Amino acid sequence: MTSSGTKTTKTTPLLFTPKKIRELTIRNRIIASPMCQYLSNDGGPNDWHMMHLGRLAIGGCGIVFGEETAVEPNGRKTHACAGLYNNNHVAAYRTLTDMIKRHGATPAIQLGHSGRKGSCHGAMEDWRPLDETDAANGLPPWQVMTPTAKISPPRPIPHKEMDQADINQVINDFRTATKLSIDAGYEIAEIHGAHGYLIHQFLSSTSNQRQDSYGGSLENRMRFAIEVASAVRDLWPKQHPVFFRLSAVDSQGGSWTLSEAVALAKALRDVGIDMIDVSSGGIAGKSNMPMVPRIPAYQASFSGRIRRQANVGTIAVGGITEAQQAEDILQSGDSDMIALARELMWNSDWPAHAAYVLGLDDPFSYLPDGYAHRLRQREEQKKMRINQDEALIEKSLRYFMDDEAPSPQ
Repeated sequence: MTSSGTKTTKTTPLLFTPKKIRELTIRNRIIASPMCQYLSNDGGPNDWHMMHLGRLAIGGCGIVFGEETAVEPNGRKTHACAGLYNNNHVAAYRTLTDMIKRHGATPAIQLGHSGRKGSCHGAMEDWRPLDETDAANGLPPWQVMTPTAKISPPRPIPHKEMDQADINQVINDFRTATKLSIDAGYEIAEIHGAHGYLIHQFLSSTSNQRQDSYGGSLENRMRFAIEVASAVRDLWPKQHPVFFRLSAVDSQGGSWTLSEAVALAKALRDVGIDMIDVSSGGIAGKSNMPMVPRIPAYQASFSGRIRRQANVGTIAVGGITEAQQAEDILQSGDSDMIALARELMWNSDWPAHAAYVLGLDDPFSYLPDGYAHRLRQREEQKKMRINQDEALIEKSLRYFMDDEAPSPQ
């Protein structure tokens, strides 16, 4: 259980002020972003996920996301990716959400579909496509779906170009996963529409060259994203928020632009999406679009543009590592919340350390009660009189180090 004592005052940094979205109040503006682990068992979580998410929950984050979670088995990238597509998954995920809540954080799930990026190995093998050798080792490839087959990266099994029935089925899969997420105890749902996965594949003209109502114009290319968002929002509890992660721009050589991302954010706002999680990249091509520089807070300016022009709440993510940096992004109006991923892998107690750096009276209150008690005790011990007097310190240490010292009386 997280320690009490996290009351805020008028001087509390914005990073540590609660955030109310609909009827859900989040204890601060820090989000543990989804981080793919590639360690699930047939889609379901295990002890690794309890440990991974437990580190994040006790470290002081306001929201703790699980990893991207596929809405159907073939929507996973790998055989070891997370999924939530049958009732057998619910109890295991419920164990995670109950744990996250016990430690004062809000549990969140990111729902997605890999589309043409599926049927591969994980990150440590650079997402190498599965082939017949893998099939012989119990990891068979599967047919992936895509908006436009002829321009999709090759796979051993030819791509399935999605027809209307496929589109309807995927939307229905999002509905099923949404219902299961509610049963599993999640309080925030996020739709993954970024990083070159299925929804993003429909958005970018680099990957979508359809001639029907889902291709061509920006309105048509946004149609699938809006239909998925509407389906999830309609089922999600009205008192709880739904987020949407988008890529503000494509990768090098792509075509999806920041102006198009603003238009999408407006349309998502109009169907009840509460927060836009602003990332970038995932689809590459042959245009003159440059690579996005990986500098500190490299996506915060994208977040600020979308927040101001679409009049919707945003989350800044990417290259955010320092407490004052995060606070400055919020104070500038570039985002409403801050998400971290790799920095939390390096330091899962980042929120508590940030509270210390930003001068909160009791930064230890963001840690579990037992931790907080011991750490406060350590701070008080630093003030002991003996620690303030160099001569007394030297005398005391000499006493303990002197083998000839008389026995204590």
